[in-house]
Amino acid sequence: MPRSSDHSRDPCPYVIFSDLGASFAMGAIGGGVWYGIKGAKNSPRGERFPGALMSLKARAPVLGGNFAVWGGLFSTFDCGMKGIRQKEDPWNSIASGFLTGGVLAARGGPKVAITSAALGGVFLAVIEGLGIVFSRAFADQNRPMMPQLPDIAPPASQ
Repeated sequence: MPRSSDHSRDPCPYVIFSDLGASFAMGAIGGGVWYGIKGAKNSPRGERFPGALMSLKARAPVLGGNFAVWGGLFSTFDCGMKGIRQKEDPWNSIASGFLTGGVLAARGGPKVAITSAALGGVFLAVIEGLGIVFSRAFADQNRPMMPQLPDIAPPASQ
């Protein structure tokens, strides 16, 4: 049975693993493109393709893993916020971005962790705000309208 990509019906453990895999894939594919171009650019003229391939194989999985850590933590915190608050709203994502940024920077000390947490919260607030703006803008375009009936003059009475 194919799984739906609508996370509102999936239990949280499935959503976490789904987001973890999607984050890894996104990071690995994006990293593959990025490091492939970078490897080709930094290789000598006759070795562009092998240099690109070597750079891609060495660095793209690392970037994919970094994305997976971020996506997995974010999704875990998001599911936790949904469970604690018993609501699904933008504040869950903003708080999850805040917590994810803080946890990922915790090794740098409290000042770095708080700064990174604030940046994570602001970043997610911007994303959520843009999502709300776009959904409202496009919702007005798709609203059904009453069809305009032509003006028909009443029959002339004799």
